[in-house]
Amino acid sequence: MSIAPAAPINSTTKPQLWSRAWLTVALLCVVGCLNYLDRSMIATMRESVVKAIPMTDAQFGLQTSVFLWVYAILSPLAGFMADRFNRSKVIIGSLLVWSLVTLMTAYVQTYEQLLVTRALMGVSEACYIPAALALIVDYHRGPTRSLATGIHVAGIMVGSSLGFVGGWIADNYVWTLAFSLFGAVGVVYSFILMFTLRDAPKVVAIANEKTVKPVKVNFGEAFRTVFTNASFLLTLTYFSLISIVSWMILNWLPTYYKEHFDVSQAVAGLYATGYFYPAALVGVIIGGFIADRWSKKNPKARINLPALGLLIAGPFIFIASYTNMLPLAILCFMIYMFTRSFTDANLMPVLCLIVDSRYLATAYGILNLFAVMVGGLGIYMAGVLRDAKVNLSLIFQCASVLMVASAVLLYLVKPKQIAPAKAAKL
Repeated sequence: MSIAPAAPINSTTKPQLWSRAWLTVALLCVVGCLNYLDRSMIATMRESVVKAIPMTDAQFGLQTSVFLWVYAILSPLAGFMADRFNRSKVIIGSLLVWSLVTLMTAYVQTYEQLLVTRALMGVSEACYIPAALALIVDYHRGPTRSLATGIHVAGIMVGSSLGFVGGWIADNYVWTLAFSLFGAVGVVYSFILMFTLRDAPKVVAIANEKTVKPVKVNFGEAFRTVFTNASFLLTLTYFSLISIVSWMILNWLPTYYKEHFDVSQAVAGLYATGYFYPAALVGVIIGGFIADRWSKKNPKARINLPALGLLIAGPFIFIASYTNMLPLAILCFMIYMFTRSFTDANLMPVLCLIVDSRYLATAYGILNLFAVMVGGLGIYMAGVLRDAKVNLSLIFQCASVLMVASAVLLYLVKPKQIAPAKAAKL
């Protein structure tokens, strides 16, 4: 693979690169928002979709499962594509394809057609996250890396929280309108990105000489490199445990509020989302900001801060699952989400500390594969335990123990030795 030489970073080009770095974050925030909005809004319009395309509850659940299975399985390959080819082109292609698939969804007539569009959505969206995060850390190489990543994750969270718009449109107009509207927005935005989104310059510093060299990547070598890396395996285990807890709490929290505090379904939904996402949004930005500042003094800051956040989150999950005071439970779950979000802001920066820079997107794709798979397993196992008459309070208390265990695993991760950089850091 050959990479076009980039101009050396000097006093003249550094301000331009700095502007380009933050422009990239801003552009990708919009893409991330569309990514999660397009994938999540169908869940908010279930009644309208089932009325138009008759299906059982199992079939409705299957269309989400198909999306997640395809998305997870293809994530490592999608990550490798971002390492092997131009990251910005992978992002633009991903956005264009999933936006076209979103448009196609507005015209489906049968359940089988709906299932195909959800599978295609999984293929196209799998290519986005690894490439986007890798591109951001390509630009942000120093004291803004975690904040830049956190801001992008905040854009994703905004998209998740806007999923209700699909249900509102379905209730007031027709369910297909949401897919037509947001699909068209994505297609238009992909053309805008063709003129605005660019890969970062690739400068390789060797000893005392600065040069631009081709970066060779190989799929088999990528897997050997990451799976023989002890720190990556620790990170993979830690993130898998976090995913089990996070998916389980997110999906069962409304039920917990309803049953434990005897509130209505609507009120339980409000407590589980209306207070949850704002805390996460603030946490991911503050977590990025603190990690960047701390990293100036401690090279393990981007590892230690998420670990500290999980050590705080675990006990608060336990308190929230134990108390009979509703305001205290809400506060504890908000603190959990605030400190747990330190992980989201720093996961890719942690990979930058431990993984060969040639395979950052591949490594993130592998993390994505395991996170989605075990996250779904966590949701299912919680349901199995409930069927066995185990209440959610006890399940959440066990989750708090997993949270603390994952913090210990993360703390054991050791950064690789990094040669002094010759290029200016952003």
